[in-house]
Amino acid sequence: MTLDPVHVDGIAALARALADDVDDTDHTDLARTVWDEWLDPLRDDRRTVVEPLGEQSLRAADIDDVALTERPFPTVHGLDSGTINPTTFKNGLVLDMAHAAMASVPSDLDLHRSRSIVLTTHTNDTYAKLGTDWQTHDEAYSRLRILQAPNVNRYAEGVVHALALYLAESEHALRHADDVSDLLLLDGPIYPKELFNWRDRDAELRELAEEAKPKQIVENYVRLVERFVERDVPLAGFVKNPMSKLVTRTLQTKRVDAPWADDTALFTRLLEPRQGSNGNDDGSDDAARRTTDLTFTSWFVSRGGSDRTLAADGDALGVERNLDPELYEVTFFVLYDPRHDVLYKVESPYAFTRDAELRARLTRQILHDVAGARGPPPAVAKADELARISTHEKASLRRKLEEDVGSEYVRTYNGIRWGDLF
Repeated sequence: MTLDPVHVDGIAALARALADDVDDTDHTDLARTVWDEWLDPLRDDRRTVVEPLGEQSLRAADIDDVALTERPFPTVHGLDSGTINPTTFKNGLVLDMAHAAMASVPSDLDLHRSRSIVLTTHTNDTYAKLGTDWQTHDEAYSRLRILQAPNVNRYAEGVVHALALYLAESEHALRHADDVSDLLLLDGPIYPKELFNWRDRDAELRELAEEAKPKQIVENYVRLVERFVERDVPLAGFVKNPMSKLVTRTLQTKRVDAPWADDTALFTRLLEPRQGSNGNDDGSDDAARRTTDLTFTSWFVSRGGSDRTLAADGDALGVERNLDPELYEVTFFVLYDPRHDVLYKVESPYAFTRDAELRARLTRQILHDVAGARGPPPAVAKADELARISTHEKASLRRKLEEDVGSEYVRTYNGIRWGDLF
């Protein structure tokens, strides 16, 4: 232990001073005011960025009861992509490797064996041609490809990471779309939002977002929605760590008192069930958290922030949409699990959630899975396990890559300190 008890006591005293200055006893009431007065709809200037889909309501489901209900979808498939993280070599090459896997509940071992692997590279050598077409591997169960990232002066590591991750995920989803019979859950959002966010950063990334390779990846996701609409099979995304600030940021521009750091903090405050000594709901932090119910919101349409790119009035980065543009819009609900004090977000294109019955089935399936698994749905957890690359595997891959690219990996002290190097 690097801190003695006397240091811990000093830090605690500072924290108590902060608590005296930051009074959040009324934040539950503020959250309820936002819910009641600002979300039906929420506008940014004259544009609607969030609005209810159907009746706006806060709901609760008994955890034991919903875990024992019949599953609305007999089979659920999950999809995830894992990477080794960006790696820089002494010859100037920057690369990241992603591999995507699809899982099924009940299990399908042949499907689990399949992989889509993308090695994305960046080099300042403008004459280098490093890309390849797809190649088969492992008795055609897997496909591999090298993608050369567009040249950038900065952000090379972030660019190779995003392009590898999203290309592997979208290609694998399209490759196995016909294997999904009832429901596909992506591990994360339904669209490559990091690519969309490039447009809101500096000029170099804005320019990059308009290039062919990011557009190709966005087109994959657009075609994925179209394929699932054509097959009448729903597609959704389970976001384990939602990071959106759309609601809180929009409220702040309207000079509404929105003290929360992001939308997750707002919805957690709204949904966290606490019970005072009198037996009534009590939003104060010293009241006991009730852990018997999953609490969740009704569905909303989102057209702001990164979601504006595939809103009906968005440009989809120039990708042609073959369906009514409204059908690609992001819809969502949020779910709070009091057993771990965590908030999840569930997304699905409007093409599916416009149907009230299907919307209700999606909600029940997510509630059933989270209640029974005490965490993300089993199909998502299984896909995450298949796609995850362990620290040992990352080290082995980097050693192999050093041999194959003929250059050493650039080591840093932080890598030594935290055990990321070999």
